[in-house]
Amino acid sequence: MLTDVGEYFVGACLQLVDQCDFVDYNVRPPGGGLEGLGELDVVGLNFKTQTAHLCEVTTHRSGLVDGSHKETVERVAAKHERQKIYAEKYLSNFKNHHFQFWSPVVPVGYLTTHLRQISGLELVINGDYKKRIQQLQERAKKEAHDTRNPVFRVLQILEHLRD
Repeated sequence: MLTDVGEYFVGACLQLVDQCDFVDYNVRPPGGGLEGLGELDVVGLNFKTQTAHLCEVTTHRSGLVDGSHKETVERVAAKHERQKIYAEKYLSNFKNHHFQFWSPVVPVGYLTTHLRQISGLELVINGDYKKRIQQLQERAKKEAHDTRNPVFRVLQILEHLRD
């Protein structure tokens, strides 16, 4: 599966802001079968702090809606359950687990209210998402080295354009 541009944004945040030593995309549980169908969009590991970030990413310019609002919340909750199972099975040696849902445009109201009720899921949506991207833009102004993240490289180029 191809990595989505939104997933690269999240990966850049994990690598450069949260200082993850390792970031991977479209991570599937080993062994295949039905369990192997449920991928994790982005996983970041910080070995110093023993923190694993497991991220679901949905990047729609028109907003997060997949079917009805209720169905959307149910899908996000099901993905969060997969995050927890993966962390328990494969990342139990990490002391800290951050389960996150990232989306730049989530309609305020039913969705935001019900997503906030998913226990243990950190939301990086709307303004919080924008703040994280702005942090990347600030870093892109100051840093010229290649981070091996294509989205961050684009930000670096844009920040250093000349007349």
